[in-house]
Amino acid sequence: MSEPLDLPQPDSPDGPGTATSVLERTEAEELVEPGDAERFAHYVRKEKILQSAMTGKPVIALCGKVWVPGRDPNKFPVCPTCKAIVDSMKRRENGDDGDE
Repeated sequence: MSEPLDLPQPDSPDGPGTATSVLERTEAEELVEPGDAERFAHYVRKEKILQSAMTGKPVIALCGKVWVPGRDPNKFPVCPTCKAIVDSMKRRENGDDGDE
């Protein structure tokens, strides 16, 4: 047969058979909001940025992201979708449609 378990007795300082343990974990803080779109600076017309700053209404970037600007865009890389749209617009202005 098996050996009996060594359980704490009701009069022991550990109490009647209950135990609690503490698990420690470290939480990683994200310095940037979650989501890929939050990690980029986006292209928006300057007048829309100024209007948003005065009214608090959200703006829509070229890539379609909708948000209320409130951070320094120089601290983030440019959104690749916005950049592709701007580059495409510049090529059209210069008469280059991209077909060679």
